[in-house]
Amino acid sequence: MTTARSQLVDAEAPGFYHCISRCVRRAFLCGTDPYSGVSYEHRRGWVEARLLELADIFALGVYAYAVMTNHVHVVLRIDPTAVFAWSDDEVAERWVRLFPAIVNGERDDAACRIKAQGIQGNPDRLATCRERLGSLGWFMKSLSEPIARRANREDACTGRFWEGRYKCQALLDEAAVLSCMSYVDLNPIRAGVAKTLETSEHTSALKRIETLRATPGMAKRPLAAINVVPDRDVLPISTQAYLELIDWTARLVREGKRGSIDTAEPGILGKLGLSERQWHEQMLGTEKRYWRAIGSAQALIEKAAAIGQTWLKGIGNAQRFPGARIKCVA
Repeated sequence: MTTARSQLVDAEAPGFYHCISRCVRRAFLCGTDPYSGVSYEHRRGWVEARLLELADIFALGVYAYAVMTNHVHVVLRIDPTAVFAWSDDEVAERWVRLFPAIVNGERDDAACRIKAQGIQGNPDRLATCRERLGSLGWFMKSLSEPIARRANREDACTGRFWEGRYKCQALLDEAAVLSCMSYVDLNPIRAGVAKTLETSEHTSALKRIETLRATPGMAKRPLAAINVVPDRDVLPISTQAYLELIDWTARLVREGKRGSIDTAEPGILGKLGLSERQWHEQMLGTEKRYWRAIGSAQALIEKAAAIGQTWLKGIGNAQRFPGARIKCVA
């Protein structure tokens, strides 16, 4: 049974979420069609570019993403309260960047200025735009619809490109955020389309690696969203430590098998209060062992009560591994 998005996503408070959009019928509409041999690989670039563009428009931070051949993952922190600190000018400017005025198929700067002025002169419209710029639903809509229209134009067809409803999981604590980020960044490796983080195209892991190569000084900074300057909205682990953690995690033997690991367990797990087994189980269980939310047993129980349910999938699994508080990590 589906859950109303308004129950799962708090429209008035900041929160971390893991969202997944899949192509209709899981067709390879962003990769190479195994039947026709036609490559649609370039569409993955469309999705990544649009995702990063929207991240600078909406009141959110993108922490992880992976654009696969037939689906896309994104871990983000949405902050609906941030929009109230924006001036009317900024709200109108962001909205026009999101939906520019188009004349003869091209963006028209003069028309965009007129459109922005019209928004600023209409208090009701301005309030609506402000609210939508802090909405997770509008972010996902603005990501999916342009890609679908562009792909349909390229294919000279009509119809759905994405499944009707994106999947969303609330991430209830920092351990859930970090394990989900790792799950997303390692998607290409688990799928067998990449062997290393450096060859995992269209992922946040590769983007972080490229950023550190350009600015090595950021390695020791706290892990923050890709699209914002590190501030208070950071995780208690450095960017370098996170990359080392997912690199180590990638060396785990394939799912379903228990065995040895190429290198010693990183010290970061001890600082996080998690064993290798706990980390492995929670990371790989992101989609299988959890459904609407991910977190400690207590956090899941509280979330279930908040949405009027007595149970959420994942509580039983979380109870096997008592959640530990994450300590600050240098």
